[in-house]
Amino acid sequence: MSFKNILSVLLLILTIKFASGQEEKFHLPDILGYQTLKCDFHMHTVFSDGLVWPTFRVEEAWREGLDAISITDHIEYTPHSSDVPVNHNRPYEIAKSLAEEKDILLIRGAEITRGMPPGHLNVLFIKDASTLVNEDVFEVLKNAGEQGAFIHWNHPGWRAQAPDSTIWWDEHTRLYENGLLHGIEVFNYHSYYPEAIVWAVEKDLTVMANSDVHSTTDYDKMIQSNHRPLTLVFGKSRTEEGIKDALFDQRTIAWLGNTLMGNAAFLESFFFASGDISDVPLSLSKGEVKYIHYKNYTDVDYELELVRGSDSDSFSAPEEFVLKARQYSTPVNRDKGKGKGFLGAGVILQSKKYEGEFNTIMGRYFFI
Repeated sequence: MSFKNILSVLLLILTIKFASGQEEKFHLPDILGYQTLKCDFHMHTVFSDGLVWPTFRVEEAWREGLDAISITDHIEYTPHSSDVPVNHNRPYEIAKSLAEEKDILLIRGAEITRGMPPGHLNVLFIKDASTLVNEDVFEVLKNAGEQGAFIHWNHPGWRAQAPDSTIWWDEHTRLYENGLLHGIEVFNYHSYYPEAIVWAVEKDLTVMANSDVHSTTDYDKMIQSNHRPLTLVFGKSRTEEGIKDALFDQRTIAWLGNTLMGNAAFLESFFFASGDISDVPLSLSKGEVKYIHYKNYTDVDYELELVRGSDSDSFSAPEEFVLKARQYSTPVNRDKGKGKGFLGAGVILQSKKYEGEFNTIMGRYFFI
């Protein structure tokens, strides 16, 4: 799968729906025949260095409208062990019944915690975390692989382990070539790692965004964003097997704060499934003003930038425009008196830049 056309889309969650059941509900489109599943595959509890009980992670996910989580406590780092006995399977066992009650898909996982290289790696869909205790990290990950694990590299540019530069080490090549590295966190907590998206392109790694939450998401969301980082998974079904299949097939978008990153095909489909466009195609006569109406059904604000086409001198249109969450948006288009203009065919819109990276074509529908 090619990530050559990586796209960053500025977005902002404006509306939170409060209703019976799950308190916060994301309004996001299903695409390409898949279900869009909201997932967080990196979090901690008191069984490693987190500050909450495992069931609290389920309650958080349920309140925030998530579909799936994985509690990934550290195997090698258990600072609360004098008060909480070390049992690497226990967080999953404690949380499982509540997850079933709340209809949250709980995936058994753990974090392999080593110095760089190879750093920290999460193993998902494992069967027995207690078997992952071994000084040889390669043997640990080989064991996880034999359990059917999906393995992803966490926070590759974390300054505690990469103070000067973010590097793909020989150890990562060894893991990758032995089928023991499948994904990489582009976003972790509030950090973005541009090298990760480059490696995802080069090596067909699944793009991930996870919270790595240790305290509570309510506290952490107040710092910078209205929602935790999420991996949007495009699954054939809302099941653990559906998520596993999608992760191994790289069917994800990484979402942090105001940015989406992933395969261009998924991003374009996601955008165009977010609403309806009316009055297209649209012709303009000399001096005429007309509108294009876009209904955005999602909780996402799309901030767009006009890219000029060959006929764009014949009319004026907004250089920048925001498609508001759950609203009608009406860009004004005015003929410049240079002859007939035509809107709606072969139009190019381009996304805003994210820290100067990955500014690419988003769509071809609004302005010539």
